Amino acid sequence: MSYREIEHTADWALEVTAPDEASLLTEAARGMYALAGTRLAPVPSLSRRLELSAPDLEGLLVRFLEELLYLSESEGAAFDAFSLRVEFAGDEWHLHADLGGAPIEGMNKEIKAVTWHNLRVRRTPRGLHTVLVFDV
Repeated sequence: MSYREIEHTADWALEVTAPDEASLLTEAARGMYALAGTRLAPVPSLSRRLELSAPDLEGLLVRFLEELLYLSESEGAAFDAFSLRVEFAGDEWHLHADLGGAPIEGMNKEIKAVTWHNLRVRRTPRGLHTVLVFDV
């Protein structure tokens, strides 16, 4: 599993590779927080449970990251512990997420949104791969 920042002309881009869907979402979240320079307060710890669905994996990825951005903005919370279960049922992808984290102590730069710019999750010999672009 990995994530790394890649050059992008206008915004921030993040390349993410992982062996499966749950790991891809986890690494994307960790990478997003790393790009923003998010630092968590040492205490108090907090937890959240999320249930999300989307018609495709790209949509689920965007919904998940947008929800994390919403929690950062509305509650001042960020997460560093992820227990995710992703499944395809019916005609939709479903995410069941238990998150652990803390209040945000500091952040170097705010990410405004996750974009759909050229977003595509591909299967490769190394697992799943995508490039995410963030509006900053």
